[in-house]
Amino acid sequence: MVDENEVQAVLNDWNYWEKPPPLSIPRNILNKPFHMEPDLVLVVQGVRRCGKSTLLAQIMQGLHLDPNDCTFVNFEDPRLSNHLDHMLLDAIVTLSEKRRPKKPIHFFFDEIQNVKNWQKWIHSRIERPGPHCFAVTGSNASLLSGDLSTALTGRHITLELFPFDFFEYQKAKPNHSISNYLNDGGFPRTLVYSEPEALLREYFTDIIERDVRRHVAVRSVLVLTQLVKAVFESAGSEISQRNLSKMLGVTADTVKTYLDACESAYILLSCPYFTFSERQRSARNRKYYPIDLGMRKAIITRGGSDSGKELETVVFHHLRKKYGQVFYWRQKGEIDFVAQDGGKILPFQVSWDGEKERHQRAREEFRQTFPQAGEIVFITADNITDFLKS
Repeated sequence: MVDENEVQAVLNDWNYWEKPPPLSIPRNILNKPFHMEPDLVLVVQGVRRCGKSTLLAQIMQGLHLDPNDCTFVNFEDPRLSNHLDHMLLDAIVTLSEKRRPKKPIHFFFDEIQNVKNWQKWIHSRIERPGPHCFAVTGSNASLLSGDLSTALTGRHITLELFPFDFFEYQKAKPNHSISNYLNDGGFPRTLVYSEPEALLREYFTDIIERDVRRHVAVRSVLVLTQLVKAVFESAGSEISQRNLSKMLGVTADTVKTYLDACESAYILLSCPYFTFSERQRSARNRKYYPIDLGMRKAIITRGGSDSGKELETVVFHHLRKKYGQVFYWRQKGEIDFVAQDGGKILPFQVSWDGEKERHQRAREEFRQTFPQAGEIVFITADNITDFLKS
């Protein structure tokens, strides 16, 4: 049985009825027009600690909503841990309606994946839409997209949030350069914390334990940790599941399951091979990139800096946000990234210190294979800032 007094106490703590939202770095994802409607669920997905909760407050402000007509709840609040089901959601709506009778209310449900059968509950709300609107966040892409694709088909708008990009980072760290960004990464809290690497290692452990392990049948996190560290070490290189399976002492199928779970938790992002044949694509290895370069530096054991791979990671993230899906291509030479825009093939090459002969050979080989492709875009340390503005 839900204790309404306890729930009300949680709501009082999480909401902005008596206090203004804290100051925060505006997120660029909100530069595109968006809205909330009673028959659509706004879904914010992203890695843990990338700023999803803060984004909800920015959405409230961006839509010029009265904070008194908004209800925020974070379902990782330990006071709610014994009541994470549809009855809790009903109680939150009831209490909100009592507080603001005859008013349309915007509900912001943070880390909704913790609530059992939340999809069915919210589907029933938007199937026969009333005056209220709903926004939800979650730290696992497969949980949200998989369930939403069945229960909420055509009834949701998705925003995918990442740690700070370079320009958001500069708002937090004025006058810092791209080299600083490659070292620090973009997790918001770590940029103002005295021991950022310690905090990043805590984030890493939390993501593995709470967002990866809970979705795969694994008794120990040791293998998962070793796998992610190995992929972090090899960022931007093709990853052989067979080689990983030998190193970790598990089957190749298990490695695939673990990699998929890591990608769903946004700790790793994959880059498939570019071809128009699904069979050929599935037969080729994928490249993987870390969600954040600061986290990668905090986790890997290798010393020194790999500026080329770090720059490549930043370019990959930018293209992923802009085009949704990013590929690589390799025959004798390699094209780092290939994207598609309205059917047009767009190749991209990345090198810290400029174009080399091997890049020219790869460009010619790619042009012969895909003569309809656009001109290759070459990104270096000298033009990366201009490229990220595109």
